Amino acid sequence: MTALINTLLIIDAIVLIVFVVLQPGKSAGLSGAITGGAEQLFGKQKARGMELFLHRGTVITGIIFFGLAFISGYLL
Repeated sequence: MTALINTLLIIDAIVLIVFVVLQPGKSAGLSGAITGGAEQLFGKQKARGMELFLHRGTVITGIIFFGLAFISGYLL
């Protein structure tokens, strides 16, 4: 049982890393640091398409990762 949980934990960690690496950056460099507050407040746009898929995948695999980590720690 422990080997199964640890294997699923490793697979989930790899998938989580892939989701995070594939997401586009949201920073705009130095100009974003100066005007970033107003743009975030007024110009916020919802993610669509692939960005939405990657965001949701990251959240879901993150939750699964922490759940499996707690289960793995409990079984030891």
